[in-house]
Amino acid sequence: MSINHQNLPLPDNLIYGRHPVLEALQAGKAFDKLFVQKGLPPDTFRAILQLARQLEVPVQMVPPEKLNRLTGNKNHQGVAGFASLIATFELEDVLSAAYAGTTQPLLLLCDGITDVGNFGAMARTAACTGANGIITPQKGSAIVNAEAIKASAGALNTLPVCRVRFLDEAITYLQQNGVKVLATDVGAPKWLHEIDLNCPVAFIMGAEGKGVSPKFVKMADETVKIPMQGSFNSYNVSVATGIVLYEALRQRLF
Repeated sequence: MSINHQNLPLPDNLIYGRHPVLEALQAGKAFDKLFVQKGLPPDTFRAILQLARQLEVPVQMVPPEKLNRLTGNKNHQGVAGFASLIATFELEDVLSAAYAGTTQPLLLLCDGITDVGNFGAMARTAACTGANGIITPQKGSAIVNAEAIKASAGALNTLPVCRVRFLDEAITYLQQNGVKVLATDVGAPKWLHEIDLNCPVAFIMGAEGKGVSPKFVKMADETVKIPMQGSFNSYNVSVATGIVLYEALRQRLF
């Protein structure tokens, strides 16, 4: 059975049409992502694309059918975007604030986490275990929409979220500022509980099925594996996040 997208309610943070999107960008409105129609003359969206580049807003070129689905076949004029529902922060500011409050910052790096439910659940666990923030790349990551905020039980409204251009740059910055970066990896030589977490730590968590990208595994200071039995070879990423963050909390409290 086909779905009539015209009958579906549109998200409150969806902005579409050339002038509304341009005016929102000019006003400094933060966007999680812009969708621009492929195949139209280059001058059509020149001002929008220039501003998006300046503001480091991720842009995805899509066919008109994608925009029709997003907007319920409204007159989108070839462009639509999701305005951010939460405030985002610079990594430098989050790390500085973390060091001001503790000698042992705890951070989460998200590599390829695109499922909004998982991202929200990870944020909730991070807040419950005293993490100082979540770092996620601008491209290839979950949009923070109402579903993500609901899955986080509101944690995304209080837990600092950093959107960085490149995750490798964030990893290097953390390492240069005294943070031990750990990657979860089923082939790691050490178990999670064997690693000393009584220090500034950032965990890289990878998407289910793929795990942490090999590039980031190589960049990590150490790799860790999580104990597991049975026929499955991986945990759900939000569950794995809960395990590693709880271990950090356990070591620091007991």
